[in-house]
Amino acid sequence: MVRRATGHYENFTVVSFRQPRRIKDGLASIYAYCRYADDLADESGDPGAALAALDQWEERFSAAVGGDPDHPILEALASTIQSFDLPHQPFRDLLVAFRQDQTVHRYQMFEDLLRYCRYSANPVGRIVLALFGYRDEQYYPASDAICTGLQLANFWQDVDRDVQIGRIYLPMEDLAEYGVSEGDVVDRRFTEEFRRLMIFEVERAGRFFVDGKALAGMVGRDIRWEIEMFRRAGLSVLGGVERVGYNVFRRRPTVSFLRKVWIAVSSFPVMMRK
Repeated sequence: MVRRATGHYENFTVVSFRQPRRIKDGLASIYAYCRYADDLADESGDPGAALAALDQWEERFSAAVGGDPDHPILEALASTIQSFDLPHQPFRDLLVAFRQDQTVHRYQMFEDLLRYCRYSANPVGRIVLALFGYRDEQYYPASDAICTGLQLANFWQDVDRDVQIGRIYLPMEDLAEYGVSEGDVVDRRFTEEFRRLMIFEVERAGRFFVDGKALAGMVGRDIRWEIEMFRRAGLSVLGGVERVGYNVFRRRPTVSFLRKVWIAVSSFPVMMRK
């Protein structure tokens, strides 16, 4: 799960080495679809042009799943959707978030941000679950919790990067509650008030990973390890924010290679549970 909606999360690779080629190819086609849409959204520099390109991409997606693909990425994705009988709507939902980024650059309430995550992150988890054959809605609450947690962790990791492109995902109501002005964030001023705000946001994001912990125990060993690694990787990103003293303006928190190795090793026993 990358920046907003893809099948790859930069702090951990979703295409596990242990998965069969059929699954790897399916995940790769999903990632390519999302990556291409992300590029359409962010690389033009013109919101109007980006929205038009995203609309056209959705039209081409509809044609592809209808049997008439006109792009290699969509041809591969249409094959994956057909082979695994994947639902179409989550792929359309992802485009809602890409469009929203062109027009919405501030979020007044935390609930507004959660609605964004509903489109930017949660569909990825549902697509991956369906790819592995887990289609019942009983999986959705825990999956959505992990995906939302990953999205929030990514936001708090990238506060500085987002400010540089004119976006603030920290809810305005939270800034007001902690005495942080929008100008403080735009000017990247690290104050005691901002530190306390980030402590609050990190702790709140962490609770989503707690809520999603049950998912690994609900699925089989085919995907259990990967789910737990994603969950722990998200927690590690939040830990990285804490390790830089919550000063995300000074240094971007990352997950080191050794920490990734530790996450993989420490997650393995979860896969072996009955």
